[in-house]
Amino acid sequence: MSFITSHPGEILRLTLEHVLLSGTSIVLALIAAVPLGIWIHGRAGRSNAVMAAASVLYTIPSLALLAMLVPLLGLGTTPTIVALVVYAQLMLVRAVTAGLDSVPADIRDAALGMGIDRWTILRTVDLPLALPVFLAGMRVAVVTVLGIATVGAVIDAGGLGELILQGIQRNQAERVVAGALVVTLLALAADFGLARVERLARPWLRTAG
Repeated sequence: MSFITSHPGEILRLTLEHVLLSGTSIVLALIAAVPLGIWIHGRAGRSNAVMAAASVLYTIPSLALLAMLVPLLGLGTTPTIVALVVYAQLMLVRAVTAGLDSVPADIRDAALGMGIDRWTILRTVDLPLALPVFLAGMRVAVVTVLGIATVGAVIDAGGLGELILQGIQRNQAERVVAGALVVTLLALAADFGLARVERLARPWLRTAG
């Protein structure tokens, strides 16, 4: 803790880099995962193939994946973001499909019986009702990305992993502890914030329904 209080500028800079790196990765992962989850929902063949591929990619060690990406994308944030987007797919796609599975079939059938087209049902019924389940899965993805983002420091991606890496290289345990502590606090804050959004969404959805 003394290192954090004695180096506030460095800690703040690395924390902002870490948040930007992780936040960008989550946004891009969502852009890919939400349409993908919708596309495979209710289609066993597609779902099995996509989830199997995502599971295989998730099992690749982070350092190995970065090593494969560096020759293609160079050093820095780009390969790290690509790796984080890849790792987040399994959790986010699964969260989308689980959320859609949680929507009562009778509600969807009633909307179809009223002549509402499937796109409108998806936008106004399925996705809002799936939101709480999706947010629960997203919490896991965000915490995971915040943790794995530290590995990006080995290829000059910056962030709090840089502090941990410096501590290992210089044999300065206080840097390692400080970096790990701040990452943990960020993960707890993100999890708390998403849990709060999830709790707020539930009564709103009951009222809307």
